[in-house]
Amino acid sequence: MQNIQPSFDTVTEALSWLNTQGFNYDFNLDNDCIRYNSGRQALSPGDFNIEYFFRFEGDTDPGDENIVYAIKSDTYNIKGVMVNAFGTYADPISTEMLKKLSVH
Repeated sequence: MQNIQPSFDTVTEALSWLNTQGFNYDFNLDNDCIRYNSGRQALSPGDFNIEYFFRFEGDTDPGDENIVYAIKSDTYNIKGVMVNAFGTYADPISTEMLKKLSVH
């Protein structure tokens, strides 16, 4: 993550700004990769970097606790976003993916 990190109050604000920065793909977390194009294609941890990272606390509802990742793959020349819960509501993932995503 080499970029200046802006701050936002909501997930929607972060996603809107990231879209203006060219992060247009919608990534979804799987056990050992992230998927895109309706799950037909995947990026392994070595195929992408996290450019921005935003964590949103659920002030009144723990279900609102989310992390927004801005992901870039130089290998496949794509940029996109992934939104994932953290804490109790986090998705189970492999150790390799956990290491990649927890660098931030």
